[in-house]
Amino acid sequence: MQDAALPPPAPSAPHIPVLLAEVLDALSIVPGERHVDGTFGAGGYTRAMAAAGAMVFAIDRDPDAIAEGQATVAASDGRITLVHGEFSRMQALLAEAGLGPVDGVTLDIGVSSMQLDRADRGFSFQNDGPLDMRMSQSGRTAADWLNEADEGEIADIIYLYGEERQSRRVARAIVAARPLSRTAELAAAVRKALGHKPGMPKDPATRTFQAIRIFLNQELAELEAGLEAAEAVLAEGGRLAVVTFHSLEDRIVKNFLRERSGSEGGGSRHRPAVVQSRTPTFAKPARAMRGSDEEIARNPRARSATLRSAVRTDAPAWSAEGVQP
Repeated sequence: MQDAALPPPAPSAPHIPVLLAEVLDALSIVPGERHVDGTFGAGGYTRAMAAAGAMVFAIDRDPDAIAEGQATVAASDGRITLVHGEFSRMQALLAEAGLGPVDGVTLDIGVSSMQLDRADRGFSFQNDGPLDMRMSQSGRTAADWLNEADEGEIADIIYLYGEERQSRRVARAIVAARPLSRTAELAAAVRKALGHKPGMPKDPATRTFQAIRIFLNQELAELEAGLEAAEAVLAEGGRLAVVTFHSLEDRIVKNFLRERSGSEGGGSRHRPAVVQSRTPTFAKPARAMRGSDEEIARNPRARSATLRSAVRTDAPAWSAEGVQP
């Protein structure tokens, strides 16, 4: 039941939470519980969790999300705490706040609509902007890397993280077009290499932009570390809910939950399978959930979304002991 004292998201909010009803159902929030929202973004999940009665510890590595989330924190009557950092460090961040085990962890993986919709962040080719793509707004930009990396490295990254079969052709085109400083320049180089006709169902630049963004922000490594951190902070009976948007992310989450629940399988291209026998830290995962036709019609971003969830057992975490550095 929603708490009327907490205002709902504004109708003009830049991000519509995907699979919100399904996430809340998986979390089964009991008023007074402590939950972590590891990917605050525009605050959609956090507001809904707080409205359901949770005390929410929210995390985001994007300084814009932290600054713009202060109004949500102020309106929460102390029910929402918002901190700057990576969700992979949630164990340390909770410890710094003097908080122990939590009842739920929610992660919404990938780039947010807020970031995509702002041309100056450089995540999208829909509108021209600086070739940036940094979620944390620190470190090297996409332009820095693309203008310095050799052709073979660029091709490998585009193949690995974008699953682009013609990655070597794309890499040659990128190197030939250097120096690059704008998203429109990168998109034009990729489209020229792969061929682009108006009206195509998918822009050929999509996979390359995805690959560069994932690599630059180390998103898959962050996800793997974040899942282990969630395992470490969840109390017995705590719920984990993870929303992903493409196969690379979903495969990591699926294999983690299979592995930690004692099901067959495990391992990924990013991590070898665990062969030793350990006590399961999660119960059998719930059935994967995807957006309904109605939700997809309202919010096209839901088309590629997958929710996976599971409940924590009382077994010790498999991840490294102690607070993360």
